[in-house]
Amino acid sequence: MNVVACVQTVLVLLLAPLLPGVINRTKAFFAGRQGPPVLQLYFDLWKLAQKGAVYSRTTTWVFRAGPIVGLAAVLVALFLTPFGKSAAPLAFGGDLILFAYLLGLMRFMTVMAALDTGSSFEGMGASREAFFSMLAEPAFLIGLVAVARVTGSLSLSGMLANVSAETWLRVGPALVLIAAAWMVILLAENSRIPVDDPNTHLELTMIHEVMVLDHGGPDFAAILYGAALKLWVMGALLVSLLIPVHPGVLWKNGLMFLGGMFLLAVGIGVVESIMARLRLARVPQLLMGAMALAALAMMLVLK
Repeated sequence: MNVVACVQTVLVLLLAPLLPGVINRTKAFFAGRQGPPVLQLYFDLWKLAQKGAVYSRTTTWVFRAGPIVGLAAVLVALFLTPFGKSAAPLAFGGDLILFAYLLGLMRFMTVMAALDTGSSFEGMGASREAFFSMLAEPAFLIGLVAVARVTGSLSLSGMLANVSAETWLRVGPALVLIAAAWMVILLAENSRIPVDDPNTHLELTMIHEVMVLDHGGPDFAAILYGAALKLWVMGALLVSLLIPVHPGVLWKNGLMFLGGMFLLAVGIGVVESIMARLRLARVPQLLMGAMALAALAMMLVLK
């Protein structure tokens, strides 16, 4: 791993908790209120890290391992994620498969930790999470395969670095469909409106939040930080796809990428401000629509 990759990775580790802050401030702006500080998640992580954790006697080592393994999985996925058009620190051919499996491992451990509590309430959320992810993963993978087909690379870094203005002129409609599908998947996988509401505590509508109700202290801090990193790595793929210009200058590439991540966070905040949460029965239809968009993009690139 070179010095540039190390600096970029450290920068991502420091900046990832900013994304939820930007989203919340955007939502506060639309609601006409001041809202929490942009750095609120940093304060929350620091406060939780100083607390102790309480464990139920009905739980096993699975409950304790859930947040740790989930955070470790998304950290490895971060090392496979390119920083804009710059290569990822651990890029290799076929790393897109490992990337998808790491995100799946993170979700699996969260679900298993929720089931380990023996609570029917958390089991309800785990069931919903597993069902919706079953619909979201194919759309995400089909989009990855379509981009790999267009760029001729099986590495995330090579795929996204080869998406240029010429690529957009050649297969622009297919890339638009992939970007739309990935945006829906990003909202679903990160518990955002219209699929889920990270701020809700309504028993009948919670999905992700209900699975982590029994976690506290450093464990909950690991969950919150892991969620911020997951939002970053999935957003990084979408932003890198939508930035067709390869400036060839490292600092320009970095500024364009960071600006794109900021605009993505603002866009998520706008979506959550102007849309209501869908009924649970409608969420599968939304995810199937994303899958249809990705499949159509695949057919376009195969022509």
